[in-house]
Amino acid sequence: MRELQQNRNVKIVKTDEWCIPIRTVEVTYEPVRRSTMDVLMTMLLISIQEADIASAQDLSELLLVDPLFIVDLVSLMSRVSLIEQKDGFYRLTSKGQQQLEHGIFEEELDVEMANLYYSPCHLAFLAVDEDNMEEYDDLPELYRFVDEKAEKQEHFEEAMLIKALQQEDHEEAGASQKIIAKIVQTDAKQINDIPCLEFVLHDKEQDILFVRVWNALLNQWDSHLEQQLTEKEQLQWREQYL
Repeated sequence: MRELQQNRNVKIVKTDEWCIPIRTVEVTYEPVRRSTMDVLMTMLLISIQEADIASAQDLSELLLVDPLFIVDLVSLMSRVSLIEQKDGFYRLTSKGQQQLEHGIFEEELDVEMANLYYSPCHLAFLAVDEDNMEEYDDLPELYRFVDEKAEKQEHFEEAMLIKALQQEDHEEAGASQKIIAKIVQTDAKQINDIPCLEFVLHDKEQDILFVRVWNALLNQWDSHLEQQLTEKEQLQWREQYL
């Protein structure tokens, strides 16, 4: 906020403080680890697809690979349902056939839980540093453009939840990547009110009025709320403050 005071051509003509509601949504989900299928797994699946393979030993002899590697990999592929035994032989499942065709291996991971933070003023989940989720004893009035219907929203589309969870997961993309496969359960919990500071400013050199909004939760200027206020109130500012 120091930058507002450093520009001599800009004068603050209005300062206001209000708060926005933030709903905590607890999400339980199933992640999977997606990676490029390695050469050995590809060879095993192709062999099982094209021949009658009854045991890991058969695969070891066919591919001339140490049985220990084969046993571990066959056990993994059985556990994740890429292969199954039918009539005494290994067969590819439909899942195994699909992953072989795409060259992508997906391993199911343990169910996880995370908190997401929904802002009805943004109609979106915000990427929040949980350390900024403070309890405030004395709060200003609620933001004047809160959508009451959105504020009461407790059910969210799965695609919206998955997108927010993927954004929260800062794991770098690479040969292996964790993705969200399925939302198991959502639980809309408490609403916390978060303070924001509003500044209407006059640029004397350009003779224009504009607004800046400091969001205490994001710990940065909030361009969404600034655009909203500009669209709704800019026509009134010159008459009110100049």
